[in-house]
Amino acid sequence: MGILIGLVVTFGCVIGGYMAMGGHVEVLIQPWEVVIICGAALGSFLVANPMKVVKDTGKACMEAFKQAIPKEQDYLETLGVLHSLMRELKSKSRSEVEAHIDNPEESPIFQAFPTVLKNHDLTHFICDYCRIIIIGNARPHEIEALMDEEIQTIRADKLKAYHALTVMGDGFPAIGIVAAVLGVVKAMGALDQSPEILGGLIGAALVGTFLGIFMSYCVVGPIAGKVKMVREKKNRLYVIVKQTLLAYMNGALPQVAIEFGRKTISSYERPSIDAVEQSTMNSAAAEKKAA
Repeated sequence: MGILIGLVVTFGCVIGGYMAMGGHVEVLIQPWEVVIICGAALGSFLVANPMKVVKDTGKACMEAFKQAIPKEQDYLETLGVLHSLMRELKSKSRSEVEAHIDNPEESPIFQAFPTVLKNHDLTHFICDYCRIIIIGNARPHEIEALMDEEIQTIRADKLKAYHALTVMGDGFPAIGIVAAVLGVVKAMGALDQSPEILGGLIGAALVGTFLGIFMSYCVVGPIAGKVKMVREKKNRLYVIVKQTLLAYMNGALPQVAIEFGRKTISSYERPSIDAVEQSTMNSAAAEKKAA
């Protein structure tokens, strides 16, 4: 919703200001300039990126439009599933815990936290490191280094869409100049026409420059920035898992370990201690009922 409101304000102010100073909107309607600019940008985008990145860019744009950042419930469920798993690690045998992490879809612990279970990458991340904890031979500092490397890799993969959009946005002004030059070439072929016709052709050519700069700095650039913000916030879920499990490996009780994870959440979105405690109590009761 924020992106749509922003675009409406941007278009409204630019077009409204142009009309207020006496400009004619019909002059800006140059469909073939749009075809040249947008077509060249799209073609260059397809040339520069593998199809997997192209598809992920579409997905990332949808996430940006929907403001699909983790909400308080997402944080509570992530901390809740970690708390439940750490209690199992502390009190149950290896085989009992392995039943949860080997098949999370059938685990009552993960079923109690559907938001986490729906996020397959995060679920696999949690299960992988819980499995390493069960093995018991790895040292905390070694696990921390491995987690940092994997989180950095996940971040790089998730931000490929942002970089692809940024490169495309940076190219729009130059593509706009290309469209403008083609328009000037067309105008040069009409030098024998009246000044009114020649002026219209030159004005139409300059619309290409306007569209290129406008698309770059007022549309694609801001959307790319929003994509980065959304993906960065979603990546924080992995940091929460990392800090929580490392605290547990270093000897913290489950109730204390989840506080390490909670503190990595931005203060603007961080759930309160009482909310986390209430959530873990409710999840524990639901697990007992399911058992």
